[in-house]
Amino acid sequence: MADDETPDVNDTPEPDAPDAAGDAPAPDAPVEEAPAPEEAPAPEEPAPEPEPVLSSKEARRKARSTHAGEARPQHTPEDRAAERAAARAAKAKSRSAYRVKARAKAAERRAAAPAREPLEPANPPTGAPKVRQGVVMSDKADKTITVRVDATRRHRRYEKTIRSTSTLHAHDERNDANAGDTVRIVESRPLSRRKRWRLIEVVERAK
Repeated sequence: MADDETPDVNDTPEPDAPDAAGDAPAPDAPVEEAPAPEEAPAPEEPAPEPEPVLSSKEARRKARSTHAGEARPQHTPEDRAAERAAARAAKAKSRSAYRVKARAKAAERRAAAPAREPLEPANPPTGAPKVRQGVVMSDKADKTITVRVDATRRHRRYEKTIRSTSTLHAHDERNDANAGDTVRIVESRPLSRRKRWRLIEVVERAK
């Protein structure tokens, strides 16, 4: 059997020595400076909030809370009542003076204004008064009769016969007409709350 070869320590390959020219550290090279950090924009200040609109009561309360003056001396109820009465009297005096001046100015304007022409009536009377013939329904009231007037007409578009009934109150000075009589009445001035007609004649007596 052959003798085992013992590896020689000196036979191990040595690592390559660094090249003096290539692997040597380079001389001091100019160091690149890091860029300066950009300055961040300043934060914008928030816009001031609009002041809330206060009511008159809240405004008075706020003014009282910030008032730094001295308080007025206390008054008795009688003194306060006298002050109120004096203030009312002063206001009444100023009002009456203003009214006197206003009346005087109005009188001056009326005197200086030209005279106005009389206005014509809105609905001037045209033609003869209306006359209606009807049947007396009631004669219970004194010097007053209730007359039923029946009217018949033809419709303009549909040509249908339309019958209508109206009740009129007429003045009967001598209480001549009785219930059931056929009478003729004429339009007149207002004689009472509902009377606008007057009896002319009794055409036919009731049987």
